[in-house]
Amino acid sequence: MRILYLDLDTLRPDHLGCYGYHRDTSPNIDRIAAQGVRFDGYHCPDAPCAPSRTALMTGRFGIHTGLIGHGGTAGDMRLEGASRGFRTQLTATSLPATLKEAGLHTCFIGGFAERHSLYEFYAGFREIHDTGLGGMESAEQVTPTVLEWIERNAVSDDNWYLHINYWDPHTPYRAPAAFGNPFADDPLPGWLTEEVLAAHRGLPGPHSAQDLAMYDNRTDPRYPRYPGELCDMSDLRTFIDGYDCGIAYMDAHIGRLFAALEAAGVMDDLAIIISSDHGENMGELGIYGEHATADAITCRVPLIVRWPGGRQGATDAGLRYNLDLAPTLAELLGVKPKPIWDGASFAGAITGDGADGRDFVVISQGAHVGQRGVRWGDWLYMRTYHDGYHLFPDEMLFNVRDDPHEEHDLAAARPDLCGEGARLLEDWRAAMMRTMPPGVAVDPMQTVLAEGGPFHARGHLAPYLERLRATGRAAAATQLAARHPGELNSSTKVVGD
Repeated sequence: MRILYLDLDTLRPDHLGCYGYHRDTSPNIDRIAAQGVRFDGYHCPDAPCAPSRTALMTGRFGIHTGLIGHGGTAGDMRLEGASRGFRTQLTATSLPATLKEAGLHTCFIGGFAERHSLYEFYAGFREIHDTGLGGMESAEQVTPTVLEWIERNAVSDDNWYLHINYWDPHTPYRAPAAFGNPFADDPLPGWLTEEVLAAHRGLPGPHSAQDLAMYDNRTDPRYPRYPGELCDMSDLRTFIDGYDCGIAYMDAHIGRLFAALEAAGVMDDLAIIISSDHGENMGELGIYGEHATADAITCRVPLIVRWPGGRQGATDAGLRYNLDLAPTLAELLGVKPKPIWDGASFAGAITGDGADGRDFVVISQGAHVGQRGVRWGDWLYMRTYHDGYHLFPDEMLFNVRDDPHEEHDLAAARPDLCGEGARLLEDWRAAMMRTMPPGVAVDPMQTVLAEGGPFHARGHLAPYLERLRATGRAAAATQLAARHPGELNSSTKVVGD
């Protein structure tokens, strides 16, 4: 059995042709979607990068592993403590370890683990190629290593799992200038109008329209596709085209991998899984070029599975998590599931035997804001514990079918649905707390708040208030100062994304 996993950072489904995008960003990905199953309700339970991939690799929620952020205590998995054996649980329970148990040689190529010092990510891989730039790689710096690996191993070994990490859709958008702009004459997404942009320019918060560099409008000459702020529709075009060019450039490199696998004679029988760690706010909730919220924009991710003997040209609308993938592959490969996993197999959705989706999914963000959300039916309920300096209300409610870009908050009009969402969220949290590891009684979201708030907000408030006042947003500065009085004296800024 040969499996190729394409781990494509910051890739939102609705910017792919196979998910209905009006631009031709992804012909090679689309080709695989036509040969397999496209999943429309697939979510990372914890965002962004490090929490999402931890859930994927462990098969567990962040509330159980402790990792829901990018720094502080919540930036690490909890130690196993006194129960730790000669080796950690991940030696036997991680996704790569499970594939290794099934007889596959496991290999990772990419730069993710070093970016976040998340070396648990490597557990179960037999072979690791760190591409060396910690997530700042462009596709041309990853593809040669992959092509060399294919040449050496694709045919000589019948059983392998190759996990490849591309970063091109992640900020700063980095497609080389020589790639050009194939979307220069294509219309922008229709919901992003001059009126919407004008309204967004008045909003505060990291990666808002005036602050694309997170807390200011600095630019980097190395990345001309990523502007420092959005003043007008021309800037907005540069921004949207930059993201889409990143996808298209990456897709072209994926096409090179497929050509090499076809030349080696293994493409037809190869299982291919294409997914991402999280999506990307592209104006939703007033945020641009960031994956900063617990909503259907950040936490809904693409999943495409082409499996030998599986369904072809099919779609699946069920609500699912990325932590469901470990038990799914275990079932497909005949390996027993691990009792520690929180996931549930959806193998039947791939083979055609049937697999029900979940009644609801809970999604979390602890790195940029402190939020949890619940998706059920057409609805998304969001609860904000720390607004990350965006002035979000405590509760938000959206109909994600009718309002996919989350423009119309219905919380005030539908308190009944807010109550239902709050109940689902609390029931889930209670179930998670009952099944905590031995000796653990603290929700990591509480730890994030106790340690000064989300990692990417810590230490930034005082200077950011000055920027807001200097850029015509003094009223927002006054509101933020009133909301976060205890953070005004914090002088320690943290960096990193």
